[in-house]
Amino acid sequence: MAGRRAGVADLRGPGFLNSDPTELKAALAREARALGFDCIGITEPGTIESAGKHFLEFIASGGHGDMDWLAAQPERRVDPRGLWSDVRSVIMLGVNYGPDSDPLKILQQRTRAAISVYAQGDDYHDLIKKRLKALARWLVATAPSEVKVFVDTAAVMEKPLAQTAGLGWQGKHTNLVSREFGSWLFLGAIYTTLELPPDGAEIDHCGSCQACLDICPTSAFTAPYKLDARRCISYLTIENKGPIPREFRKSMGNRIYGCDDCLAACPWNKFAQEGREAKLAARDELRAPTLAELAQLDDAAFRALFTKSPVKRIGRDRFLRNVLIAIGNSGDAVLAQEARRLLDDASALVRGAAVWALGQLLPDEEFAAIRTNAIADERDDSVREEWQTGS
Repeated sequence: MAGRRAGVADLRGPGFLNSDPTELKAALAREARALGFDCIGITEPGTIESAGKHFLEFIASGGHGDMDWLAAQPERRVDPRGLWSDVRSVIMLGVNYGPDSDPLKILQQRTRAAISVYAQGDDYHDLIKKRLKALARWLVATAPSEVKVFVDTAAVMEKPLAQTAGLGWQGKHTNLVSREFGSWLFLGAIYTTLELPPDGAEIDHCGSCQACLDICPTSAFTAPYKLDARRCISYLTIENKGPIPREFRKSMGNRIYGCDDCLAACPWNKFAQEGREAKLAARDELRAPTLAELAQLDDAAFRALFTKSPVKRIGRDRFLRNVLIAIGNSGDAVLAQEARRLLDDASALVRGAAVWALGQLLPDEEFAAIRTNAIADERDDSVREEWQTGS
């Protein structure tokens, strides 16, 4: 759910092969797998009418929170032809990123930071886009056509399209679930003017299971298949630009970027390990960094640590806001010194989170003694409110 940037490429070429569509489709699948995609499916642009209706209802309810880019030009999302009128087929592709260990174990290590699995390595947008462009170039060179590629950054409803293309189904946690890869798939799309034989849609295999709903720390699911993003820890730690609402702070635990709980709870994940490529592996330094070391990052150190990482996009201040909430939840009084040091940070967002962390870790009398002087010097209303509210 991190900030959106242009992820579109427009490629075209004369082509040299007028293949039978079925043969072309088979060759396309072979090429996709050679490029590192784990699954591929094809659908037609007019197949997600029901999903489009649900999307409009979601926007009308305000469940998207501050993600204004979701509400902008909804007609471009609810039908691929609204984005590109010439599209005739949508090629959906997936890359398995299933973790090599239980991503929820770190939640018990309260002085360490939990970073969402997808963000522990290089930015998947860059990785998938390179593969998509390579496949698109192959397609243009093989059959006369025009193509556009998308990687989770444009007005494309990847998950409903992936379901109608047979890659999986949208589970009760609203994410795509695959019988082969569980809840761990990166998705990309190629729109083309070619008319390729479509695949059959996948059906829902969730049954009566609601493990993903039950595990959500903030009760972000208002019902099966319905998410209120404003309550989701992924939204709160990534998209939300202001202070973390007080009602959700303790529920965040040590999750400082995203949340894997609903994904990790899916029983279909037992199939997710096969075929996982080493290049999607986590960086060792991002698997379980300590909160103490992260709290000491200045802007330059933050950028260096998270180079090529999606975490870099939220910026150092929002990142430290999240780290300080985790420090407040750590139960480790030693970490209070990190929070106290950040009371003088240039960012009001960081200072406010530091106040809350101290309120959780210090005895009431000690917190009150610090507050007396600090609140007199503080000029930001939001930080003053944190001091006044206390723990």
